[in-house]
Amino acid sequence: MDDNLWLIELESALLDDCTVDDVYAICEGKAIPDALRPDVWQVCLDVRNKMDQLMQFNEIFDLPFQSKLRQDCHSFVEKLGNEEEDRVAVVADLESILTFYCKNRSLVYESNNGWIELLLPLLSLKLLRSDTYNLFESLRDTYIPKGCVKNGNVFHIFRLLLQYHDPELCSILDTKRITPDAYAMGWFQTLFASTCTLQVVLAMWDLYFQQSDPFLVFFLSLIVLINGRDQIIAMKSASKEELLSMLVNMPCNIEADDVMDFCSLAQYYSMKTPSSFKRDLLQVLFGAQSNAAEANVVSQALCLPVSVHELVENASSENTNPEAVRFFLVDCRPAEQYNSGHLSTAFHLDSNLMLQEPIAFQTAVQGLLRSQKNAIEANSNAGGEHLCFLGSGRLEEDQYTHMVVASFLQKNTKYVSLLTGGYEAIHEYFGDNMIDCLEDHDPLKCLVCNKEQLPYGKSVNNNNITNPGSVKQPENRRNNNAPEGPERKPTVDLFSKLSSVMKSKSAEVKGKLIDYISNPNPNGPVPEKHVSRTERNGKRYRNVPPVFSIGEDQDDEDLPPSNDLPSPQPLPNRESPDDVVSIQSYLKQSDVIRHFKCQEVHLNGYMYDSYLLVTASHIIVLRELDRKDKARIIVRRPLQSIVKITAKKRHRDLITFKYGYPEEENLVITDMDRFLIPNASEATELISKHIIKQT
Repeated sequence: MDDNLWLIELESALLDDCTVDDVYAICEGKAIPDALRPDVWQVCLDVRNKMDQLMQFNEIFDLPFQSKLRQDCHSFVEKLGNEEEDRVAVVADLESILTFYCKNRSLVYESNNGWIELLLPLLSLKLLRSDTYNLFESLRDTYIPKGCVKNGNVFHIFRLLLQYHDPELCSILDTKRITPDAYAMGWFQTLFASTCTLQVVLAMWDLYFQQSDPFLVFFLSLIVLINGRDQIIAMKSASKEELLSMLVNMPCNIEADDVMDFCSLAQYYSMKTPSSFKRDLLQVLFGAQSNAAEANVVSQALCLPVSVHELVENASSENTNPEAVRFFLVDCRPAEQYNSGHLSTAFHLDSNLMLQEPIAFQTAVQGLLRSQKNAIEANSNAGGEHLCFLGSGRLEEDQYTHMVVASFLQKNTKYVSLLTGGYEAIHEYFGDNMIDCLEDHDPLKCLVCNKEQLPYGKSVNNNNITNPGSVKQPENRRNNNAPEGPERKPTVDLFSKLSSVMKSKSAEVKGKLIDYISNPNPNGPVPEKHVSRTERNGKRYRNVPPVFSIGEDQDDEDLPPSNDLPSPQPLPNRESPDDVVSIQSYLKQSDVIRHFKCQEVHLNGYMYDSYLLVTASHIIVLRELDRKDKARIIVRRPLQSIVKITAKKRHRDLITFKYGYPEEENLVITDMDRFLIPNASEATELISKHIIKQT
């Protein structure tokens, strides 16, 4: 009965005046039953109490392009293969809704603009025609970005995101002169309705509408490419036409059972991406009126832009989630400008060296990478794997900064961004608090303070943060209650000197991330990685005895546990040992019973060559380093913390170790590790035997 309580709660909420937040809190990513989907979608798209707009329609079909519209409606419906009577009704609904939409909005219909494909899933709900129209209108206004045209801004932004996360893949497509609009137009125009089956679209939109994030389509599209990375690389010698045909049809392979993983990965990549572009481009892409100047800036951008607001918020944030964006700031201004004022954690890389002293520049770059690595390992607030480059904010000087950034991109460096407005934006942002927030600031030598020395007019205005106006700001709904990290020392804390005013300013746009990285379990989602016991939104396996078991991930269905195996102990915090060890020496240690060559599989799809070691009390994982015979210990788990070992039905060697603890009649899953192990049955049998011995 417990499994159905949420359905009863959802039905009750739908009878009242509930909101999309209420729906999200109840459903928590679960599949919406067909009977409740119409009401849920109307709530999520905020059209539940909207008037019947079709009352204004005079039923006159006299648009200049009416015959083309009618023919397209008929052609699409013919492909559906429904009964003749159903086809006639669907064609009538399509033509009526689209005709009124064009007249009501003064729009011109064009073939292949995605409107018909977007309407068909809505028609499957079998609502009144007026309700279907309201859903269609709201869906287009809320979730279909403006600029879905050849060379449109949507696709410039998408290319920047691809370059940010996978510069090699982006470079391959650039070399082939394949732009995103050539293969992803239908993805963005129809939210994948043009390429995926109806069941996949319904399941995807269930999750999509609950999130209220119009930018999710960018990350879903990104996952399509990254998931097909190997296939794309294998075809890089093929013709442009062959590669393009493959790209267009990649979403066709998504099945209904894949939707949760698909959306989970999209949310993960969203979390791993600076959010500035969402704030700065919300009005451009989803607002009632777009700003042509801002749109032009996007089309000319060298890499993903980051606003000074996000830089400040990021550095002053207490969030210790290891998956969150952390910047390593690189100040590329000339030495004399850097010495007249800079952020305390900025690494100085003089862009002038690139042309004047290339050998010294390369040495400086190596120093930068070492400093970045050391800062990350020391858990310094100045450290992060995301490189944010900073220029002066003046066009002529910043061309050298752009050359530096381009050199990193040419080497396929991931996570490269550029601070919008440069140092001038930082200067403007801090204003009267500048003296407290900048290191070595000398008003007599600072070029921004001495504006008469600026040859290019006024300083950059207000860090380019746009006002979203009436457009709803995308909201992150996941509650990240990550465990607190070590206390930050003033010497490494960029904003230890910030006033309470600055800190409150940085908190204005701090959101909650959707608790969406989950295991697609039909009985309730399970967190994939790094969920603490105290996390408020932690999900549980309901009605499962608190015992260790071995089973299959039936995409991902839990099998009945074995009752003769021991109850798990409460899970201790996961260790993060940074020990670098000799592989051969470690494998020969007396307590190592056996080791297995494997690959550690991360949620983002990347795999790392590793060794899985089994001792009488622990499993240990060594991740290979580039250095010969060297590895880093990245997992050390007590065997008693393992409560479930599962294997994928479709891939028997993909093994997941799930950790947790019993709580009353429930089994709380708190974390998991996933490995690709050749002959995995040997490893799981050995580990299972030693888990039993622990009792």
